[in-house]
Amino acid sequence: MSRRKVDRPDPLATIGEALDALPQGIVVLDAEGRYLLWNKRYAEIYQGSADLFAIGRRLEDTLRIGIARGQYPEAAGREEEWLARRMDRMRNPGAAFEQRLTDGRCILIDERRTSDGGFIGIRVDITEMKEREESFRLLFDDNPVPMFVVERDTGLVLAVNSAATDTYGFSPETIVGRSFDDVQPTEHIAGKQSVSGSEEWEARHVTASGEVIEVTAYARRLPYQGKQAWLVAAIDVTERNRAVARAAFLAHHDSLTGLANRAYFDVRLHELTAAADPSFSLVSIDLDRFKSVNDTFGHPYGDLLLVEVARRLRAVCGDTDFIARLGGDEFVILTPLVDPKRLADFARTINQALARTYQIDDHRMVIGSSIGVVTAPGDGITVDNAIARADLALYRAKAKGGDTYEFFEAEMNAAFLARRRMEMDLAGAIEDDRITVHYQPLVDLDSGAVVAFEALARWEHPTHGFVPPSDFIALAEETGQIDTIGRIVMEKACADAARWPNDVRVAINLSPVQFRSGSLFANVKRALELSGLHATRLELEITEALLLERTEMVVSTLHALRGLGARISMDDFGTGYSSLSYLRSFPFDKIKIDRSFVRDLASSSDAAAIVRTIVDLGASLGMKVTAEGIEDGAAADLLRAQGCAEGQGYYFGRPQPVSAIEAGMLAATLPALKRA
Repeated sequence: MSRRKVDRPDPLATIGEALDALPQGIVVLDAEGRYLLWNKRYAEIYQGSADLFAIGRRLEDTLRIGIARGQYPEAAGREEEWLARRMDRMRNPGAAFEQRLTDGRCILIDERRTSDGGFIGIRVDITEMKEREESFRLLFDDNPVPMFVVERDTGLVLAVNSAATDTYGFSPETIVGRSFDDVQPTEHIAGKQSVSGSEEWEARHVTASGEVIEVTAYARRLPYQGKQAWLVAAIDVTERNRAVARAAFLAHHDSLTGLANRAYFDVRLHELTAAADPSFSLVSIDLDRFKSVNDTFGHPYGDLLLVEVARRLRAVCGDTDFIARLGGDEFVILTPLVDPKRLADFARTINQALARTYQIDDHRMVIGSSIGVVTAPGDGITVDNAIARADLALYRAKAKGGDTYEFFEAEMNAAFLARRRMEMDLAGAIEDDRITVHYQPLVDLDSGAVVAFEALARWEHPTHGFVPPSDFIALAEETGQIDTIGRIVMEKACADAARWPNDVRVAINLSPVQFRSGSLFANVKRALELSGLHATRLELEITEALLLERTEMVVSTLHALRGLGARISMDDFGTGYSSLSYLRSFPFDKIKIDRSFVRDLASSSDAAAIVRTIVDLGASLGMKVTAEGIEDGAAADLLRAQGCAEGQGYYFGRPQPVSAIEAGMLAATLPALKRA
């Protein structure tokens, strides 16, 4: 250590090295309170004064300077009194005591005299322990609900809060140490409680005066001062307090399913990860095909389904499993199981339980579940990454088609980090204006003339090359960057189209996420004003995924865009659940037949029939019909023969940058495109 003299005897140096290996701070003083020896941890704890430590210097002097530096907040305004009391404690050591530092840390000090009249002091940073104690005390002592801490093995009351003493009339001294059966004489806690905390039970409790009161009791396991205990909340359920009881319950539980909510889950996860030797698994569950239930039967039946899912989860879980609903169709289970085989059996049981047919009223419903499992300590999970790592495994299960489970693997984390890097790269591309626009022609099938170009966002990554739009657009939607990309594409496409012939339009795809931001209409209006493009030359394409939301914002925004003069098209028509019903919800100008039907047009009579039906439907509703994915002349001829107005696909041209269009590269193969 740098503070020791070079000529210090080797035995003392050896002692110093041993002390440096200790996690506690150690200091040795002579009979006059002068420094003889200290270890690294001691210097780290008192880093604000460590520069003052020197052999032979008095502790009292370093404390005095530390006070002047503001290191000891408790000394403020009474410096000499505090210093005198501190030195008296050193010279007359007794029980260990706590010391607060300005940076918020709490240090436990234990000092003893040595045989030669000197002193040895031990310093332990107990900040985290105090924070946990204070958090518990805040939730316990000041809680308006009467609470008891009851030892699991003996049934003795270990602690009560003030609400309990007020309600029951016991003083803490008379109830602590007594059996909980004195309060609850006819029901024993161990026989009535679900460890998940999602169930409640009714009991008759006896107050100090002998009065019997009806209570609703809630309990969960917790360690308390080194003992295994129950935390029992007992709420008077008379009429005047019933509403208060329900509010207390709902603060920690999901109002629909009765399971623990996210806040309660966060508390439990913190408790488990803070354990000295954490050993548990987190099971993340996402329901497969749940969205189709809401779409088909409506949200009220979706809610009833979630209630049944919660009931089945309770049925397959044990008393030591903690179940929570995080929101939507997301559930998690904290379980003490860590053995891979038993965890696999557990996950498989959940898959099977949730896959059984549901009968709700007259409706039969079938869903499944994708499950991700992460284990502590093996997977290195923390409070911050536990859900993320379990979800990485869940996404792998969902990518395999769902109705299965996956365990977290380190490679998943690598993939996640790669995705995070891609997010950052995309943000950089947006900031550096490296999102470009390519255009693909839409052709009148009768005349062969180009009537429009569809604007398509493109991103050329400096190392990965062109990133598929299906990848980076989905990423932008998930990260909230799609609104900015949409604005960039809108302004560039309108500016480019303003230079084209007046009878050539530009078509731009809109993401459902853009509608939620509330700025879409303003962005479109601004792009038209900046470019000078007439609104009637702008086509805005949406998919039925947007109409699934059917919110007032979506409908009002569509009408506002139509009010500008822009045309509205439904893209990928025929692939969704309720495409026909959506044609009644908004007067579209155009519907675009999905490429899957066009691809099978020549080989499938069903596809041909569907295309013919869509064309006839569009004609009857006054909507123009465009076919996507035309790759050969035969498909173009068939579509033309069936009355389809417009076509788009590689047969007419691949997406190209605007420079290629304006240089006449497309004009060579599509001679009908001429400048006005």
